Amino acid sequence: MSVKECEHHKGKKRQIFRRIFWSIIVFLFIVLLTILIIWAILRPTKPTFILQDVTVYAFNATVPNFLTTNFQVTLSSRNPNDHIGVYYDRLDTYVTYRSQQVTYRTAIPPSYQGHKEFDVWSPFVYGTNVPVAPFNFVGLTQDQSTGNLIVTVKIDGRVRWKVGAFISGRYHLYVRCPAFISLGPRSNGIVVGENAVKYQLIQQCSVSV
Repeated sequence: MSVKECEHHKGKKRQIFRRIFWSIIVFLFIVLLTILIIWAILRPTKPTFILQDVTVYAFNATVPNFLTTNFQVTLSSRNPNDHIGVYYDRLDTYVTYRSQQVTYRTAIPPSYQGHKEFDVWSPFVYGTNVPVAPFNFVGLTQDQSTGNLIVTVKIDGRVRWKVGAFISGRYHLYVRCPAFISLGPRSNGIVVGENAVKYQLIQQCSVSV
């Protein structure tokens, strides 16, 4: 085979490789463009959360600058999307007082929420001798004396969106639910057991993704 024929065959091979390469690039571009167009049309709406109730099993602030608590919170979540599902990969629930975390984090099991579906969780969140900043402890004792306490039930997590067979990357989920709890003789809670009081709230939560 002459040198010219070898160069001719090499040139044909290069052309074939170029065509295959560019065909793959064009195919991937079309797939990605299709996904982006579908995503833009559907525009996933963040789920809604409601704090339905809080049951207080323990709330002890007798030791200065330390707090012991035990709550059970009932949270409901709804996926408002018509064609998009939600994967809750991680959900950590805890309680804060004046922006300071006063309980440990409780993990809610991972789950999938389909179109228009509704889920309810009732995790326990608690803390034993959790250190409280002195200025917050002063406010806490004052709130206890007046019988009015405001805490915030929070959820920090990771979610993914599902559109058909496509599943997005993970997004941060932040949920904030204020809870007004009345203590002492003016309490509007319901006694549900020995030393346990349940407060019906039905409080809309703020959600950011």
